[in-house]
Amino acid sequence: MKLFTGSIEVQMLLWSVVLGIAHLVIATSMSNWDLGLAYNISSRDLPPGPVSPLTARLLRGFENFKETFVFFAVPVLVLAIMGRQNATSALGAQLYFWARLVYVPVYAAGIPVLRTLIWTASFVGLVMVLVAALT
Repeated sequence: MKLFTGSIEVQMLLWSVVLGIAHLVIATSMSNWDLGLAYNISSRDLPPGPVSPLTARLLRGFENFKETFVFFAVPVLVLAIMGRQNATSALGAQLYFWARLVYVPVYAAGIPVLRTLIWTASFVGLVMVLVAALT
């Protein structure tokens, strides 16, 4: 369908999926490095051992991404189905994606205040898309 692939919002949604996959691969690779392959391929009945602060931040950042992604994806898809994208929803989608992209290295670096500001920017973008879908 041309409708789904042509909008900025859907493009940002697809790039957000790519970002989520990259985030997953990075976080789990670091976890594998810290915990070892034997633990990661086991049944994981025992609690994991400690991981480095960097790995812990990457894992928490990925969890945060998963918490917000669905709230971004649904209104983007609603807008695409209804054909109601506009300049605000396009800007909001771009803001969400680019802020989430910057969020990964900033969180990994352990920069607390900047991380929160970037998260807030992504949330504002998400809300912009949601409002466009609701109006």
